[in-house]
Amino acid sequence: MSEISARKILLTPVGKLAIVASEVAITELEFLSPKSSLKDFSNSPYAKALVDLAATELGEYFEGKRKQFDLKLEPTGTQFQKQVWLQIQKVPFGKTVSYRAIAKALKKPNAARAVGGAVGANPIPILIACHRVMGSSGALTGYSGGSGLPTKKKLLELEGIAYK
Repeated sequence: MSEISARKILLTPVGKLAIVASEVAITELEFLSPKSSLKDFSNSPYAKALVDLAATELGEYFEGKRKQFDLKLEPTGTQFQKQVWLQIQKVPFGKTVSYRAIAKALKKPNAARAVGGAVGANPIPILIACHRVMGSSGALTGYSGGSGLPTKKKLLELEGIAYK
């Protein structure tokens, strides 16, 4: 795991976010409470450039000007979680995938619940678009970021995705 080298706080339509980077990549995107007192931090010009770029790209996303992120990501997790997150990154803007479909893509068709656990543990939401993962019926399922389902709904609506 890489050490935190920079953090940038960003106000967005889904709340206050902390973008965290190592010297190499974005490592975390954390939903903060409105009362959070975390501040921008950097001990590295390179990591500061990474969080600044992420803030720019997220701003463009929320303005409807960006559909894909061009950031190096380095989430911390188990090998299985990382495989799930890589599958999520293949889901294009405006599309969804089910937990079951991800499990099948990983050649573990009975692992939909485990996929759900990995989705919920995603340390870089929005950039790894776990809001695009739905129940097999197309039903809205849980979301661990921000205020939960209302945040997921906002992100889906931003992308023009219909949900049940």
